[in-house]
Amino acid sequence: MSTATTASVSTHILDTSIGRPAEGVAVRLSARAGREAHWQALGGSVTDADGRCKDLPVLPEGTTHVRLDFAVEAYLEKSEKSEKSEKFEKKQADAQQDDPANRDSGAADVFFPEVAITFAVVPGEHYHVPLLLNPFGYSVYRGS
Repeated sequence: MSTATTASVSTHILDTSIGRPAEGVAVRLSARAGREAHWQALGGSVTDADGRCKDLPVLPEGTTHVRLDFAVEAYLEKSEKSEKSEKFEKKQADAQQDDPANRDSGAADVFFPEVAITFAVVPGEHYHVPLLLNPFGYSVYRGS
């Protein structure tokens, strides 16, 4: 619901490692009016079972830049624990002694604990900015 003086924003998250929406991810929305302006925190939402935030705050008049902060760490930790459990069960069932795919690299459990996306907006336009997420990478784009 944008007007001629404001832009609007929506988002969703798809976990590309499993081909499903990412549910339960906190998303914060911030805005500023100009490159040199300070960021104004507007509030946030949490992704639903479809990976969507349906109640992001309205952007203030004069917004030129928007930032979406996705707190993905808890989601990825939960997904990783579930995946490790499934791999363990499979490994036990297959009686494998040494499966390179299951080795721990020694790195932090979550490589990207958060994802921050900043983009420019113009009044009257709607911006749908999906996040495609996996444990070791992500991408974003302007959707429709």
